[in-house]
Amino acid sequence: MSSVLVTFALATLLFVGMLVCFQLGRRTRQTEKHPKPSVEPKSDAIEAAVFGLLGLLLAFTFFGAADRFDTRRALIVEEANAIGAGYLLVDLLPVEAQPDVRKAFRNYVDSRLEFYRRLSHENEAEEEFALSEKLQKQIWNRTVTGSMAPGAHPDAGKLLLPALNSMIDTASTRKVAMKMHPPMIIFVMLFVFAFVCSLFVGRGVARFKPDWLAMCIFAGVLALAVYVILDIEYPRFGFIRVDSFDQVLVDVRAQMDDGK
Repeated sequence: MSSVLVTFALATLLFVGMLVCFQLGRRTRQTEKHPKPSVEPKSDAIEAAVFGLLGLLLAFTFFGAADRFDTRRALIVEEANAIGAGYLLVDLLPVEAQPDVRKAFRNYVDSRLEFYRRLSHENEAEEEFALSEKLQKQIWNRTVTGSMAPGAHPDAGKLLLPALNSMIDTASTRKVAMKMHPPMIIFVMLFVFAFVCSLFVGRGVARFKPDWLAMCIFAGVLALAVYVILDIEYPRFGFIRVDSFDQVLVDVRAQMDDGK
């Protein structure tokens, strides 16, 4: 099952669950032996506290997801810049050593792009990432050898090796960043608080004719908010994606073909 369907299923579950809890709250209130004409201040304070916690949890998860989304986009640009800088600095190596290093760079960028295309298939993505790591070592070894060869710029190693180190570090950072998500208990709490709030709403309107339209709007808005949070949290699988930023890497790869 695709991640889009899983996210949609969770949002639908939240929507339906809230309506069920609303009806359950009404029924339990109506079946009490001596229902009180008005809500007690203590009960009112409890409801306000639970609704407040739900709002804080929503804000926490949304802004956390948005922050991680921006970080992932920034890392794409950072990696593209690191690769581009390293490729330009290959000019410092001896002329005879440059073709092999440039070819390794082109293969590396192709592998990195392929890795992101295969993320929907975890095993294939891991295999591609392993290939990227082999190409990293290949570029590093050829660069070290070339920087010490006759005809290399005196500062070739001092300039090129830090650029390669930055390129390698950014690739690892991007992989870790893709796996950075809130603990699952956060989402469980979000669902539980939403159900409890619906229960309180149902109990509060038990003496009146149920306004299902208002309750559907309330549940729908909350379910939509949770759907957007989950979609932002996994930006390689849903409708809100960072794939468009991969164009920066594609442009770097195209420049390699246009150049040497």
